Amino acid sequence: MIMKKYSLNPVPSFFFFLFLMILFLEMGVAQNTTSTIPVNVGVVLDLASLDANIALSCINMALSDFYASHGDYKTRLVLNTRDSKKDVIGAAAAGSLSAPSPALDLIKNVEVQAILGPNTSMQANFVIDLGEKARVPIISFSATSPSLTSIRSSYFLRATQNDSAQVNAISAIVQAFGWREAVPIYIDNDYGEGIIPYLIDALQDVDARVPYRSVISPSATDDQIVEELYKLMTMQTRVFIVHMYPSLGTRLFTKAKEIGMMSEGYVWIMTDGLSVDFLSSPNHSVTDTIQGVLGIKPYVPRTKELEYFRARWKRKFLRDNPNKIDAELNIYGLLAYDATTALALAVEKAGTTNFGFQKANVSSNSSTDLATLGISLNGPNILRALSTTSFKGLTGDYLFVDGQLQSPAFQIVNVNGNGGRRIGFWTPTEGLAKTLNPRINKRKNSTSTSRVSTVIFPGDTTAAPKGWEIPTNEKKLKIGVPVKHGFSEFVAVTKDPGSNTTTFTGFCIDVFDAVVKALPYALPYEYIPFAKPDGEPAGTYNDLAYQVYLKNYDAVVGDITIVYNRSLYIDYTLPFTESGVSMIVPIADNNSKNAWVFMKPLTWDLWVTSFLFFVFIGFVVWVLEHRINEDFRGSVADQAGTSFWFSFSTMVFVQRERVVSNLSRAVIIIWCFVVLILTQSYTASLTSLLTVEQLQPTVTDVRVLIKKGEYVGYQKGSFVLGLLLDLGFDKSKLMVYSSPEECHHLFSKGSGNGGIAAAFDELAYIKLILSRYCSKYTMIDPKFKTGGLGFVFPKGSPLVPHISRAILNVTEGDEMKQIEGAWFGKKSTCPESGSSISSNSLSLKSFWGLFLIAGLAALLALIIFIVSFVYRERNVLRSSDSTASIWSRIKNFFRIFIQRDSTSSTLRQSDLNDRNGISLPMFAPSPSAYSVDTEYPANRSSASYDSSPNREAPQEVVIDIDQLTGRNQERPAALEIDHENN
Repeated sequence: MIMKKYSLNPVPSFFFFLFLMILFLEMGVAQNTTSTIPVNVGVVLDLASLDANIALSCINMALSDFYASHGDYKTRLVLNTRDSKKDVIGAAAAGSLSAPSPALDLIKNVEVQAILGPNTSMQANFVIDLGEKARVPIISFSATSPSLTSIRSSYFLRATQNDSAQVNAISAIVQAFGWREAVPIYIDNDYGEGIIPYLIDALQDVDARVPYRSVISPSATDDQIVEELYKLMTMQTRVFIVHMYPSLGTRLFTKAKEIGMMSEGYVWIMTDGLSVDFLSSPNHSVTDTIQGVLGIKPYVPRTKELEYFRARWKRKFLRDNPNKIDAELNIYGLLAYDATTALALAVEKAGTTNFGFQKANVSSNSSTDLATLGISLNGPNILRALSTTSFKGLTGDYLFVDGQLQSPAFQIVNVNGNGGRRIGFWTPTEGLAKTLNPRINKRKNSTSTSRVSTVIFPGDTTAAPKGWEIPTNEKKLKIGVPVKHGFSEFVAVTKDPGSNTTTFTGFCIDVFDAVVKALPYALPYEYIPFAKPDGEPAGTYNDLAYQVYLKNYDAVVGDITIVYNRSLYIDYTLPFTESGVSMIVPIADNNSKNAWVFMKPLTWDLWVTSFLFFVFIGFVVWVLEHRINEDFRGSVADQAGTSFWFSFSTMVFVQRERVVSNLSRAVIIIWCFVVLILTQSYTASLTSLLTVEQLQPTVTDVRVLIKKGEYVGYQKGSFVLGLLLDLGFDKSKLMVYSSPEECHHLFSKGSGNGGIAAAFDELAYIKLILSRYCSKYTMIDPKFKTGGLGFVFPKGSPLVPHISRAILNVTEGDEMKQIEGAWFGKKSTCPESGSSISSNSLSLKSFWGLFLIAGLAALLALIIFIVSFVYRERNVLRSSDSTASIWSRIKNFFRIFIQRDSTSSTLRQSDLNDRNGISLPMFAPSPSAYSVDTEYPANRSSASYDSSPNREAPQEVVIDIDQLTGRNQERPAALEIDHENN
């Protein structure tokens, strides 16, 4: 059998399978194409600008990337691009039907569901109105003006940062470097003006003021720009914040460099619009012009996705635009990419129906395109979807809140070399920071320059400019000086008629000269007297301060008091003298040496307390002694008299009554110590009252002066006049003095005789008066608070903080002491005037501790005695009739208490001594010093002692005198005395 072999040719098989694969792919593509729904969206950009072309390429890449990863989505965005051609109004305004504007054409003719763009805030201002009317969402990724928010269109979504978000970052920089003034330079349109209110508020929050606003027209010529810059040069402020379009900003910085304003001492800060454009510009001549400038840029986290996209974008953009090889991807391109992604997500989420427009019902004779504009049926759905769409984009977390993106961190850049060097960050929560590490940042002050890296300012210097300069083409500072008669130690103006020169001297002049020398820079100035042609004062101090407000003087130096009403229109430095207004009055010897002067050493409360304690101590001693000491027995009157006599005699230590109880001895020892201190203190105080002159103020209360209608004085031209009138003084009772001598003369006359009873003045002047007449007058508090003496400057002057710091430097050093010594001499040897008037009377407050000790000791002795007495007589107290009433028992207790204690050895010893004519000392030997054997057993308890009235009296114990004197006589059997204790 012959078998045939068949073989397959591999080449035709390969083409056959390839044909089938292509067929299936085409069928799938056709099927997929037929299942997707195209959605028209508009793109309005200025295609002549590089930024617009960068944004457009990012939009196209966003759609390509999005649908490559979301192939199952049914909707597909179809871009309809229009060129706005830099025409602000033409980008949106209604034109004729034959040539409508780009935005109107997209809405009316193409019926787009949303519009991306336009580039500028000015164009967006008009496009937003069309979107609101047609209910078409307008998504702008580059319109940053805060003024767009005020339109309050719900169909406008700002897919970029609001310019107002960066003002706090700018103010943080100003505050960190201590700059007190800043001048904004901005373009004269809605974009430029929109940020200014927010910027001024942010600067004011950090105590920085805006003395001038420089507005430059978009169509300004170079000569006009130079003229405005020269005007800025004549001002003191050297901190400028620039906010304008890059095209105008380039010209501004170029001219500023040409006239020398990009040199040392100047500070330039760019907003994010200029920073983004200049630092991504391929033109290096721009960065050469702005060396040392600070800039604000939105911070975009650096991720792998971002770097991969940047590389892909670069290849695609060069392929599509081979003639733009230096183009760099900027923040607006990234925002355009994310905005397109958000729109694609929202359109899919909104649904696939109602992509049409509802035609407007208009009359046939209407000739405007706006009148025939339809309303998008799906626009509200897309708007809601956009408002809730969130994802992780190239710029970070992407989410609309109230129609705009949330403010991210900003990076602070310093232009050096060919680009911007990042020196730190700013976030709403952390403020300035070198890094975005919260653990490091929270340890430091968020407004300190240590939170940013070293800055290289214009002029290639790292020393931070002070932010202001005295212009070289201006004259010296004109310093007004008050002209006054008297108190020349503070300020004096002397004119020499021969040489026609004026000399300015005084404490205030020397202080200001020293303060200016302490400044870290030169400050030229000249003194000008505030006087009439005849040399008399030209007005009050209020008038002089007001001259600064009128700009007739640049400052005022003199004895100007810091008060509130003047601070409303001028600024003060820190005070360089002690603050306050007080009263000065004469002093006199108020000690009346009358018949009752002996009562003055002690106050009434101390007299009463002492008397009560004398009575109390006498009572305690009687309680402790009356049962065992014959000296404290007898009738009731005798016992009371003896007790009080004994207690009061301790004042002179002449008591002759003996005490035999140890408890009594302890109480008397402590009480004698108290009496000793009282008597010595009384003697010293009485001696002082009788021999030393007691100088006291004649008046101590302002209300007494007002009530009595006394005449009081004040310094001529002083604000104290208003203070006295506010206190309630009659103006007819107020008298003026101009010098310490005049004040002394008025005091010498006395109130009612053409003189005064008191004078009111500031502490500095009062101390000068007291240094001359310290033996005649004294200062009385309370003080009326004032700010002290300070220097006057115009409201918001940048010199104020510098002068104030220099004042602290001078006042804390030895130089101030030397100036004070030169004008006021050494400190007076007179005692310091105080607010309290000392009293020569001793009060209970000084001795309550002694009385407390004596009282506690007496009470403790009483408690011990009573407890011991009750314990010893417990059997006797119990043996009483059990049916007796409580009152009967109490009477029985007191009957026993007041009786003699016949068992006491000291009492028997007293009887024996009385019989033998022996007198014992006050402090008799302790009962334990004798060992006495009686007819009663030695260990007899109190239970065998019968205290009833019918009991037999104990046998008298007789001690022979020879035995007490130690003679060798036979001892009675009834008594045995230990020789060792004799």
